[in-house]
Amino acid sequence: MAEGRVAGRTAIVTGGARGIGKATALRLAEEGARVAIFDRLGDGEFVAETIRAAGGRAIFVKTDLRREESVREGVADTVRTFGLVDILVNNAGTPGVNRLVHETSVAEWDAVFDVNVKGTFLMTKHVLPGMIEHGSGAIVNVSSIYGLIGSADLPAYHATKGAVLLMTKTDAICYAPHGIRVNAVHPGSTKTELFMAAADSWPAGREAYLAMMGEKHPLRLGEPVDVANCILFLASEEARFVTGASLVCDGGYTAQ
Repeated sequence: MAEGRVAGRTAIVTGGARGIGKATALRLAEEGARVAIFDRLGDGEFVAETIRAAGGRAIFVKTDLRREESVREGVADTVRTFGLVDILVNNAGTPGVNRLVHETSVAEWDAVFDVNVKGTFLMTKHVLPGMIEHGSGAIVNVSSIYGLIGSADLPAYHATKGAVLLMTKTDAICYAPHGIRVNAVHPGSTKTELFMAAADSWPAGREAYLAMMGEKHPLRLGEPVDVANCILFLASEEARFVTGASLVCDGGYTAQ
């Protein structure tokens, strides 16, 4: 696993225990990166073990992205183990409650922003000094198609994904002089554990839910590795002239 598109680089993937984050950690490791998996879920250790069993280098860092001290310590642990961070994937996120704005409490609203926006901010804040020090770096923020278009549900979640997009564009401009690229990916419906749990709880059943959601995507529903491959591209030198961009990976959802 020493050779590859991100060989010799250190990457942090937040929310790396499951879903898109897990697929991204595995793909970056396959392409030669040393990977630190940041998550609150202990499943992150299994992902790290999987990478190590395949000959790669990985650690699990149990982290609460809502707390600055936890983020600071996690980044410091990564640097002590692998050296300065070259790649940051801000993937961790929560959908929060599915209530309209007038039905949402302040605590419920804040809970979504604490992870999706504050977590992205804190991770970026504590990784940037090292990237500035060595004059390069790639940050990939996971937004959503709902950072680009609206939908009649999950208003707090969608607001966070719009915020992540504008954070991406602003940071891309601010840190370009330091050789740091910042881009966003916008997945459509992707068959993660969370998505499949929603399918299983659908009143008409899993297959009906998958058929309903599949109709919204002209190509097909996404798999976590589909998004991971887009993230890999943006993290690699193949995207060395790409910053402040939105890479939509949605099976044609937003093309309609």
